Amino acid sequence: MHSAADGPQLVTDPARRTGRTLLAGGVAQSYVDVADPRHLHFEYVRRMAAVVDLAAPPGAPVDALHLGGGALTLPRYVGATRPGSAQLVVERDPAVVELVRRELPAPPPGVRVDVADARAAVQAAPAQAYDLVLTDVYRAARMPGHVASVEFAAEAARVLRPDGILLVNVTDLPPLVFTRARVATLRAAFADVCLLADRRMLRGRRYGNLVLAAARRPGRLPVGRLATRAARDPVPGQVLHGAALDRFVAGARPGTDTSLGVG
Repeated sequence: MHSAADGPQLVTDPARRTGRTLLAGGVAQSYVDVADPRHLHFEYVRRMAAVVDLAAPPGAPVDALHLGGGALTLPRYVGATRPGSAQLVVERDPAVVELVRRELPAPPPGVRVDVADARAAVQAAPAQAYDLVLTDVYRAARMPGHVASVEFAAEAARVLRPDGILLVNVTDLPPLVFTRARVATLRAAFADVCLLADRRMLRGRRYGNLVLAAARRPGRLPVGRLATRAARDPVPGQVLHGAALDRFVAGARPGTDTSLGVG
């Protein structure tokens, strides 16, 4: 243990000597291999990384905004796979930022970490500033309403370039009511949306994480290549897009600031 029991903690993975898990409130939040930033332990992070890999030509630098920093798993991955990328990480918990800075390797060049609220950071960002916006924002295992609304999605679309992509980590349980509403919400602000998840989750057999990808331009998402990557993952996944995503949403309504109680 590297922290007081009542705060964020870093624990060593007994199965991987160089693996570190960041716990927040006793819940695993991030995993970093201190010797290999390309190693991605959590399946949903691998799904997000698959979109990052296909978002631009291999090795090309990108401008990325990470909402929810954790142990900086994906900023480290982007730095290793796309050297020269400029990345802003926004983390609301200063204790997490301090622990990660003190106990883990320094992030790659081009990464800046700010302690701030995710929505406030997006609202303050200039238009068309980023190629990627990656969202993994939770409080007590729940996504706050102010980053789950149509109004937030519209702000995320504003700060993305025309070919930019938004990635959202969603935690849900059967029958995935929250995820269906999040898909409807993104569809209200973006022209192209898909969902990536463990097949068992889509069959209503487990609790876990799903990844939503959204693009401003129709046809921007590399759905076919994502489906191939998802099927080959150690935890095989599936991609829903187009008519299949229509059936999944099944009449769910977008969330707004008003309906989600955002003041």
